[in-house]
Amino acid sequence: MAEQAVQFPLTERKSKLSPIFIIGMLFFIFGFITWLNSVLIPYLKLACELNNVEAYLVTTAFYISYFVLAIPSARILNATGFKKGMSVGLAVMAVGALIFIPAALTRFYGLFLLGLFIQGSGLALLQTASNPYITILGPPESAAKRISIMGICNKVAGALAPIILGAIALKDADGLKARIATMAVEAKKLELDALASRVIIPYIVIMVVLLILAVIIYNSSLPEIDTDQEDETTAATNTGKTSVFQFPHLLLGVLTLFLYVGVEVIAGDTIINYANTQGIPLDTAKFFTSCTLACMLIGYGVGIVCIPKYLSQETAMKSSAGLGLILSALIIFTHGYVSVLGVALLGLANSLVWPAIWPMALAGLGRFTKIGSSLMIMGIAGGAIVPLGYGALADALNPTHAYVILIPSYLIILYYAFGGHKVGRPKAV
Repeated sequence: MAEQAVQFPLTERKSKLSPIFIIGMLFFIFGFITWLNSVLIPYLKLACELNNVEAYLVTTAFYISYFVLAIPSARILNATGFKKGMSVGLAVMAVGALIFIPAALTRFYGLFLLGLFIQGSGLALLQTASNPYITILGPPESAAKRISIMGICNKVAGALAPIILGAIALKDADGLKARIATMAVEAKKLELDALASRVIIPYIVIMVVLLILAVIIYNSSLPEIDTDQEDETTAATNTGKTSVFQFPHLLLGVLTLFLYVGVEVIAGDTIINYANTQGIPLDTAKFFTSCTLACMLIGYGVGIVCIPKYLSQETAMKSSAGLGLILSALIIFTHGYVSVLGVALLGLANSLVWPAIWPMALAGLGRFTKIGSSLMIMGIAGGAIVPLGYGALADALNPTHAYVILIPSYLIILYYAFGGHKVGRPKAV
């Protein structure tokens, strides 16, 4: 193997659960902040009077930060190390949460988008550190299993987030929509201003929690991982490599991750609006993102039990992509609750792609692990672009047929699972 499990000193091995617990806590934060977007899209569409494309700029502002900040994140981590870098990321996210307060007070959509971009920037730093960290915290062949455990932390938080924020921000949303349709301009403005103010207290709480966690991580016993030294001792096949771009399997992994994040965000963040277009009231639909994430939790459970004992990472990814194609057809060719159920079940199809793709793409990188991880984080920008494409298709065609954008994405994921992850990979891996 070109990559080996990290070896901790004896005193650190005794507390090996501690790093996993800490990283699990960070993945919980990732999930909670990320899946708030599923409520913010219909909430801001109503509060700021937006069309579909404008509303899905929520995902664009949030996820484009991964593309912009991924390379700088690697440089920050090289300077600070993993632990201090994670603390910085949490502090940056707290600043993004703070910006929601003036955004709500002014009901200015641009400020909401700025806050989301800054939150995403902090998450880019956290993800650049935590994903390779958990990948090389143990044997490579069980990396998908460890990431599945992290995924459960992530998706439990993601399932809770829309329920909590939805109960506050989208309370009586259907009645409000009906009322403002007949209101005079001034009365409508007052009603929408009151709606916008609903997020102030939740985001103050989020800001405080993020700052507390930043202090906890900074003072934790989280050990550093020297990926540069690891390469010198275990990846002899990389001798002569001068650039991360000499690893085609990584570059294909970045493209695959780009498309995967796009379809995952579509599954979680469009389902509330889509259900509403299928005649399902917002007061009911606001819980549907949690259904998508519950399906992902089921998939992660399968990953923990079956990988690598019964399923290889490659087989898990093939199955996920194949199921995604079947469900895409179900969504497009049905309607009502059945079609919406297809969107929710995409959570099951998506669940094992992320855990499998990271170890497959980072295999054999050695001293290029940090910069390789940064490129993978840039791929998360798929969440900024692909859902925006869905929004444009929804306006141009209809919300059901717009899900055709899923099909080419799942086909490329399927290709990577079959052979793309082997292209140009060092022979010793």
